[in-house]
Amino acid sequence: MSEPYVLVLYYSRHGATAEMARQIARGVEQAGLAARLRTVPAVSADCEASAPEVPNEGAVYASLDDLAGCAALALGSPTRFGNMAAPLKYFLDGTSNLWLTGALVNKPAAVFTSTASLHGGQESTLLSMLLPLLHHGMLITGLPYSEQALLDTRGGGTPYGASHHAGADGKRALDEHEIALCRALGLRLANTAKTLGGH
Repeated sequence: MSEPYVLVLYYSRHGATAEMARQIARGVEQAGLAARLRTVPAVSADCEASAPEVPNEGAVYASLDDLAGCAALALGSPTRFGNMAAPLKYFLDGTSNLWLTGALVNKPAAVFTSTASLHGGQESTLLSMLLPLLHHGMLITGLPYSEQALLDTRGGGTPYGASHHAGADGKRALDEHEIALCRALGLRLANTAKTLGGH
């Protein structure tokens, strides 16, 4: 049997969500679990278009086996009109077999997002991302207010999950509070998985 891992599954267009994923992975590893970074391909309006099987850069594409075999899941997406981006929703829409078999029941999960504007739908995106996870029977872990950065932040950060204010041009780097909250979310998710026997 393979070593347990936390799947950090995300879609990132300009790199901010990918950086959040890397920070969450650091928190997971701080707890002593492996983090498996995976992404999903963009959705094309051209029905003839296809992405290469392995992306040119960044994390490799997720498979249903990555999802089925994880001890916990961190799910991340940029905000699109207060909701998750279509590529991530498309991937999740293909998880019916995992739902039918209960493969994700009682596994802990957390969510994260990045937005261009400070009040650009971070919380609604995080809450909408939780819906399919609840349908899969996953156990939701958020960020408690015992995390001081949640009180001190001037950028992203919510009790529903980690978030980042990337700025209108998408180039604002994660600040110290956003980084702390990403790592705290990864740490909490991994520790929860260990407590539940995913170690």
